[in-house]
Amino acid sequence: KLTTRKMLLSLIALLSASLLASAAPPTCYSRVLSLSKEITESFKELQTSKDVDSCVATLPRLYLDIHNYCVLAKLRDFVAYPRCDTVLEVNELKEKARSLYTILISYCRRDLVFLTDDCNALEIPIERSITES
Repeated sequence: KLTTRKMLLSLIALLSASLLASAAPPTCYSRVLSLSKEITESFKELQTSKDVDSCVATLPRLYLDIHNYCVLAKLRDFVAYPRCDTVLEVNELKEKARSLYTILISYCRRDLVFLTDDCNALEIPIERSITES
């Protein structure tokens, strides 16, 4: 009985440790990276959706690269864009963009390194820039 109990306790300890390891909070970088990918995907879906208001076609392009310093201006422009305020999906996307901007300039300001400041690179769709390089 004693050996079974020790094995059971060891197993519980091992499982607890693995749960704690997988529950570690995301780093600033991982959070910013995942949120930027989520925003970019949502923007692409919004652009291709047939059920959305025609004003969506006039939205500023939203191809994000968190390693590009111009991403800050891109996010500001998108959030401040005055049209499409009645479209729920656009408002949700603007909220995500506002959150990303806040995280970039406040919480992660010292943790991130911008590798470029090529603003034109953020105007090119991601698929096209990958296939051209």
